[in-house]
Amino acid sequence: MTAHPGKRLYNAKTFFRFLSDLLTHLDDLRQVRQGGRVSHTFSERIMLAVTQVNGCRYCSYYHSQLALNAGISGEEVAQLLSGDFEDVPSEECIALIFAEHYAESAGHPDPVAVQRLQDTYGPEKSADILALIRTIMIGNVYGNNFDAFQSRLRFKPFPDSRFADEFAVVLGTFLVAPWMLIKNGIRGVLYKGKTPVLE
Repeated sequence: MTAHPGKRLYNAKTFFRFLSDLLTHLDDLRQVRQGGRVSHTFSERIMLAVTQVNGCRYCSYYHSQLALNAGISGEEVAQLLSGDFEDVPSEECIALIFAEHYAESAGHPDPVAVQRLQDTYGPEKSADILALIRTIMIGNVYGNNFDAFQSRLRFKPFPDSRFADEFAVVLGTFLVAPWMLIKNGIRGVLYKGKTPVLE
């Protein structure tokens, strides 16, 4: 991972690790929509908690609008984007702190933090929360690499960002994602029921 003012830039290897993780747990993402365990406002708070760590301007704008439309105040949106969780509903705090930690640890959360998430919300709701975190991580990393790629095309490359990583993330995703889906589909048939809810 490299840093740019306000943004976190991950290399292609890390991005595709995130993508593989998301696609491996697609069933969890489907359950988020079907289970109704995470409200719209809770979901948007999670999205903003992760986005404020990674600094993706596209996700910040998009999910700020969704949060406002869901009934979250502009003041709270601003607080969430500054990493301030003081005014969020108390029952959501553990999830938002975990979401922030997940992003800061580049998808390698402390097992103690994972256990606390599960103890607080139970396995199903915890899986929902993690599915949302995985989804916004992909959006954040892709958006930041897209910005870096655009800046490079204007002959203003981001410091410490490599063309190979930007190109692989921005354009290679459309080639790699279908292959990952096929591979995970085959693995799902072979190992159905053996994948833990949270890894």
